[in-house]
Amino acid sequence: MIRVLLADDEHLVRGALAALLGLEEGLEVVAQVGRGDEVVPAVELHRPDVVVLDIEMPGMDGLTAAERIRGQCAIVILTSLGRPGYLRRAMAVGVSGFLGKDASAEELATAIRKVHAGGRYLDAELAAAAMAAGDSPLTARERDALRLADRGAGVGQIAAELHLTEGTVRNYLSSAMTKLNAGNRLEAIRTAQRMGWL
Repeated sequence: MIRVLLADDEHLVRGALAALLGLEEGLEVVAQVGRGDEVVPAVELHRPDVVVLDIEMPGMDGLTAAERIRGQCAIVILTSLGRPGYLRRAMAVGVSGFLGKDASAEELATAIRKVHAGGRYLDAELAAAAMAAGDSPLTARERDALRLADRGAGVGQIAAELHLTEGTVRNYLSSAMTKLNAGNRLEAIRTAQRMGWL
């Protein structure tokens, strides 16, 4: 029996997935959580074989949760946000399966079984889009500056948070805008988010 933990902030989706997976032979949903920051304690308590994570959850995003439980169980990302950069980041943090929420219950069950057996399961369209999009052109500092700007931080706050001068922060933001062919910070943030680079 493959023990599965479901993490999705949409109660209806999570409940439906649990019911559908419960009909699959050899799978047992041992726990469900609705917040990303509940994933690590639930993994420690229930010891699942496979965790199915949504990317966007309150408390902690699915990719951060995946990084924190890496090595304790196999991980499948199930998301409505099929952004190319998310797939690359997921692979980098140890995720073995990645598919969209438009997948069938049978496909999700197949993915769970495959990653439990040590394999990988990737949605073919998402994988092709990730390859076509290429790597993020942003440096780590440019991403950090854009993330903080997205939270409403001004140049002074970003500089204080990153321990940089305000001039350096302006340079990072300007460089990010240039790389993303954006006319302003907001446009740069939206482009980076759309590609899954933030």
